[in-house]
Amino acid sequence: MKEDIDPGNLPQHIAVIMDGNGRWAKQQGAARIFGHKNAIKAVREVTEGCAELGVKFLTLYAFSTENWNRPKLEVDALMTLLVHTIRGEIKTLMTNNVRLTTIGHTETLPKDCQRELAEAMRETANNTGLTLVLALSYSGRWEILEAARQLAIQVRDGKLAPEDIDETRFHQHLTTADMPDPELMIRTSGEMRISNFMLWQLAYSEFYMPEVLWPDFRREHLHEAILTYQQRERRFGKTSEQLTK
Repeated sequence: MKEDIDPGNLPQHIAVIMDGNGRWAKQQGAARIFGHKNAIKAVREVTEGCAELGVKFLTLYAFSTENWNRPKLEVDALMTLLVHTIRGEIKTLMTNNVRLTTIGHTETLPKDCQRELAEAMRETANNTGLTLVLALSYSGRWEILEAARQLAIQVRDGKLAPEDIDETRFHQHLTTADMPDPELMIRTSGEMRISNFMLWQLAYSEFYMPEVLWPDFRREHLHEAILTYQQRERRFGKTSEQLTK
């Protein structure tokens, strides 16, 4: 399947909603955190798979602002798992030339999580391959509101005229300002919603929503998603006839 992928038509940016950990754990007769622990292999598979193919950006929706409303025991376990996972994956990131960064309201994360993230980002800062973006304490509505507030402050302070606010300037105030919008968004487990994820950036993304639960996601599933993407016609509001002229 990998050999069928057209390297000249790769999405530069793939975004993933990693869904199904809880259901996977339930199928095993275990607690939800068991699903989260077994999802690490899927993260490694999709990261290494994207790095191998030459994808430039991979964003993983790791923890939403709404996830803070889950039971405290699960949230605490997730934060502990996040710290240990980041610490344990630095060597793999370096081997695969992957740069780590984050988007989201990360100041709300526990201090030890913030320290591990900062250290991992420092260590991988000079890597030149795939950029792995962890969306942590993130929501699309929060991001849009933050951008709007920043622009409103500039207008209030006389640094910006309202008529100068356009899509380009608005994009510059998003947390993803230094990366292209995702061409492909994958959501596992078959759920058909975007759950407050990249509401601005996904405007013209191709969606791929397989039934596979996230802990079972492997490189072949990534290859299938990219092949499906390459078979689609991306029109951006135009007609097929316009694209062929």
